[in-house]
Amino acid sequence: MGVKGFVEGGIASIVAGCSTHPMDLIKVRMQLQGENLPNPQAHNLRPAYANSIHVPPPPTRVGPISVGVRIIQSEGVAALYSGVSATVLRQTLYSTTRMGLYDVLKQKWTNPETGNMPLLSKITAGLIAGGIGAAVGNPADVAMVRMQADGRLPVSQRRNYKSVIDAITRMSKQEGVMNRAMIVTASQLASYDQIKEMILGNGVMGDGLGTHVTASFAAGFVAAVASNPVDVEPGQAAPYKGAIDCAMKTVKAEGVMSLYKGFIPTISRQGPFTVVLFVTLEQVRKLLKEF
Repeated sequence: MGVKGFVEGGIASIVAGCSTHPMDLIKVRMQLQGENLPNPQAHNLRPAYANSIHVPPPPTRVGPISVGVRIIQSEGVAALYSGVSATVLRQTLYSTTRMGLYDVLKQKWTNPETGNMPLLSKITAGLIAGGIGAAVGNPADVAMVRMQADGRLPVSQRRNYKSVIDAITRMSKQEGVMNRAMIVTASQLASYDQIKEMILGNGVMGDGLGTHVTASFAAGFVAAVASNPVDVEPGQAAPYKGAIDCAMKTVKAEGVMSLYKGFIPTISRQGPFTVVLFVTLEQVRKLLKEF
């Protein structure tokens, strides 16, 4: 049963990741708007996972549709899938691990009498699964963000990674990175299970597509709200002592709402991603039920 959970989660994650990759790329590009601040002392204060990115700020902020149109006009339609190889690798490593481990912990911690698991246990299982998944898949996660963002840089500053392997190899030689995986996993998986249980327990809907879509979209919203403050690209290499220091400096430089820069594209991507993820997962579970 444990191995099957990894397989089911991996298949669903790859399908969801590839389906929503263009929205994820647009989200990253929007978060990069205003990367360089006028104050030279403040231009490094960005929440972080990646390397130094120096680009002139755009004259005005634009929405996700405008960003998508600009990408197509300047880089071509194929640019919407920049870094998709890293997405596939990331889902294969990170999401397969986190989904599988969460399923294993869920089976162990579920009350055999009620068939349910307390919310706190769900969150704990998500944090554990997300943390281990991050250790396994973090390089591919960062490579995906880097490859998505590269096209926005001036030609002289682009990294021009040849492939996800090239990106990971070069990053491993140059720097260390950190991830938001624990927050996403805990908020996404725990909220999906909790909301699904509430819908079924109150008899609102049966265990079908309607329940899966409703619970998964709500879970996507929860995950977007929880993860967006730590999901914004960085400036210079690691000018922070930790996550709290990073948040405080960012708020001081740009205001509280800077933590939610790119929230619209985040929810626009996180919502559909989570819906595709869990709907696909439920269908894969049905297909593999006899195995």
